Amino acid sequence: MSCIFISGATIVNEGKSFRGDVVISGEIISAIGPPGQVKKPEGCETIDASGLLLFPGVIDDQVHFREPGLTHKGDIFTESRAAAAGGITSFMDMPNTLPQTTTINSLNAKYSLGAENSLINYSFLIGATNDNLGEIMKADPKEVPGIKVFMGSSTGNMLIDNENSLRDLFRNAMLPISAHCEDETTVRRNSEIFRQKYGEEVPFSMHPMIRSREACFKSSSYAVRLAMEHNTRLHLFHLSTADEMKLLDNSVPLAQKRITGEACVHHLWFDDTYYDSLGSRIKWNPAIKTRFDRDALLKAVNNDLLDVIATDHAPHTLEEKSLSYFSCPSGGPLVQHSLAAMLELWHRRIIPVEKIVEKMCHNPAVLFNIRGRGFIREGYKADLCLVNPEEPWTVSKENILYKCGWSPFEGTTFQSKVVMTFVNGRPIYNKGVFNEDYRGQRLVFER
Repeated sequence: MSCIFISGATIVNEGKSFRGDVVISGEIISAIGPPGQVKKPEGCETIDASGLLLFPGVIDDQVHFREPGLTHKGDIFTESRAAAAGGITSFMDMPNTLPQTTTINSLNAKYSLGAENSLINYSFLIGATNDNLGEIMKADPKEVPGIKVFMGSSTGNMLIDNENSLRDLFRNAMLPISAHCEDETTVRRNSEIFRQKYGEEVPFSMHPMIRSREACFKSSSYAVRLAMEHNTRLHLFHLSTADEMKLLDNSVPLAQKRITGEACVHHLWFDDTYYDSLGSRIKWNPAIKTRFDRDALLKAVNNDLLDVIATDHAPHTLEEKSLSYFSCPSGGPLVQHSLAAMLELWHRRIIPVEKIVEKMCHNPAVLFNIRGRGFIREGYKADLCLVNPEEPWTVSKENILYKCGWSPFEGTTFQSKVVMTFVNGRPIYNKGVFNEDYRGQRLVFER
């Protein structure tokens, strides 16, 4: 059994930052303590982590790794590799692939792909349609993280537009529902208005007016009403407006919440002033909106109205992104740069580092009841990342690892850099070098 002794790191865990040592025995964290008080086992490899931060591995609960069927954009191997370089040790992938992950057979096929190709730990949501409730009810709550429902069309066109189907889903769901909320009628009406004005060449700066704050709030509030009516466990993905913060509650601990909310890194970093310079590269659904909205989201992260920070990593080729507005797909790659971007906000004193770890590492584990991950605790899986908080680097074509080969952060200099990522006790990423022979494990849920 392998043994690794991480010495002298600043451990950031469960709301505290402190210097300490950690022992990894095989896949498990076997000891944690102040410097000099943890005995190094005989024959243990030592990693001197002086000056480095030690985090639990990031758990990204919303990614689109594009496999199967869309692998010209990305695939499980390439995107999990990029994620490992970004300090991510576990991911949950979305169902809008080809074929769509809306049956138990397609879900099992995707798990086989994860086992074969993922460098990090993996799981997959089952997608809801107007007529697949029977398949959803077959899903094992211990093996499947949740149900993805599109209450607004996006890439992959998995929109549920039948009200009776939605009500049946919320009434009967045994798994948490994770919802993409944009009101389709509002979006289509706005699209037609701007199409009449601009034709196909709608400026990308109009995106937040087409996929508007009204569309977001109308759909999100409807999802919340359904969840409250049926006592459904609801997680609102990628909220993007100040208005939607009114739908959330911070009066009880996360484990007691029935309705939770998530912000994505791009909504916490960019605002609508970036469209002129970045255009289609920051075309996401829901749209990036105003600075007022961005600041409201950051405030909600800090005051615990928002529970999770994720990426909605959704790569497309540059050729696809060069198309005109209505033909250009929404989404962009983020997993390699999400932690570095959030740590930049820490350097700017916008969000504490302990809060970043809470929202990116602890809370996804709590929210989805993931067994034995998300914290630096004895007996937990050794999913960890070491970060140098003072190693500036600039995002460039030469160091981008996404299969699509681009990033909205190109030219951005980050102050902090991930230097090592451990998955189940194995160093998967070490200063630019990958262990590409290792494969992660399927997440298990304590329900």
